[in-house]
Amino acid sequence: MEDRKFITPFVKQCFVTAAVGVNIIGFGCVCGFPGILLPQLKRDDSPIPLSKEAESWIAATLALSLLLGNFMTTHIMERLGRKPAHYIVSVVAIVGWYITILATSVKALIAGRLLLGISGGLLSILRSILIGEYTSPRNRGAFLTTVSLTQAFGIFFVHLMGSLLSWQKTAFICVFFPFISLVMITYTPESPSWLLAKGRYDECRTVFRWLRGVEEDQELEDMINARKLFNEEAIKENKTNGLAHLLTIIRKREFYKPIMIMIHMNALLQFSGGTIMASYSTVILGLLMGPNTNVHFWMVVLDTQRIIFNAVAVYVINRVKRRVMVFSTGGLSVACHFAITIYAYCRYHGWEYDAIWLPALLINLQFFAVAVGTVPMPQVIGGEVFPLEYRSIGGTISLTAAAGMMFLSLKSFPSLIDSTGLQGTYLLYAVILLVNLIIVLIMLPETKGKTLQQIEDEFRGRPMTLEELESRISLRSNPVEIFKRKLSERRCSSPVLVQ
Repeated sequence: MEDRKFITPFVKQCFVTAAVGVNIIGFGCVCGFPGILLPQLKRDDSPIPLSKEAESWIAATLALSLLLGNFMTTHIMERLGRKPAHYIVSVVAIVGWYITILATSVKALIAGRLLLGISGGLLSILRSILIGEYTSPRNRGAFLTTVSLTQAFGIFFVHLMGSLLSWQKTAFICVFFPFISLVMITYTPESPSWLLAKGRYDECRTVFRWLRGVEEDQELEDMINARKLFNEEAIKENKTNGLAHLLTIIRKREFYKPIMIMIHMNALLQFSGGTIMASYSTVILGLLMGPNTNVHFWMVVLDTQRIIFNAVAVYVINRVKRRVMVFSTGGLSVACHFAITIYAYCRYHGWEYDAIWLPALLINLQFFAVAVGTVPMPQVIGGEVFPLEYRSIGGTISLTAAAGMMFLSLKSFPSLIDSTGLQGTYLLYAVILLVNLIIVLIMLPETKGKTLQQIEDEFRGRPMTLEELESRISLRSNPVEIFKRKLSERRCSSPVLVQ
């Protein structure tokens, strides 16, 4: 790994982050692809006949396969390494896109979506871990904000290409994102944290200094020393029965209350419109704005707005209290859904008002709420409400709930539109959003500016007892716990599905 003077550690961190970011753009394309695929398949000249049931399965298969990929990620990246896991993400995505390009039946399209979803599920957890382990703490926050921005750009890109080209040509262009990432991964090193966990200390030092320079050697040596102590003490650590330990955790208020909050936060995320608009935007825009509207133009406009407001959200969320953000953006989303319900009802019952500015305003306000609050806030809340020691299992449960709700929203949308119309569908979503928003506001404490311990105490309803405090102090002096926490500090918040 020979260095040139102009290739600074920051440039190297930008490069390894870009390798991840290109794959995230590709995953954004996967999320947005049904938005241009399904309308083209409904045309009379389409070579693949499409039923309502097939339409919903093409859109919803992604959610189930995402969950499958999520469960595979930990085993692959811990056993083989971060770099091989990243290779697998790219290769599976390339195969999935090629199956989609060559598809001549609905079954082939679903098979392609299945592989693309598995790749996306692997990436959903791996992307934040890669960025967290490759980058310096002073740059890590900025690099992590690129996750939502690059995914939003992918949705925008596939909708733009799909409005100009056929779905096959669009899929062919999209395959270049995982391919480019595959080439870039070849020039990235293995994660220093994984090398450390495998006891390959010399390789870890080499990679760490290549990525971070020599200014952060103290962090490197602290982690190596903690790992050595971990190896010496891990054998002596008493192992609690797994089921008994799990039952003990479940009964703790500081565990189950964050779980309940995140389930309802994920409901806000999935039913506020981000997920559904990515897949069914042309259907919604056509029903809302009328058959003569250029829905592809408005689809690209909304995607562009989403990118801009995702960037704005990075600034706003860091300066506004969490409960204020949840209440304001969640309330705006509920209001927009009720307003669209009323407008659609009046439109389909004889109202002859045809000015396009009103439905355009309503849908733009809905997307503003999605981009600034209902999509990014679950990521923020998920990283703050779970105590450090429960973050892994809490994140897994949160992720499972998000995938389930994503599948439910995507699978049920076409049948809801057919049976209740746009007004009935949006009314149902408005009620779901309102109920979940009220529950979140009742249960969620203000977390901005508080430590994990302060948040944990608030969920518990009391400060730690002397015995709990002594146990916590004992854990902090335990080399095994020290090592786990040092690795945990290098990662980001709990994983959630972002659309």
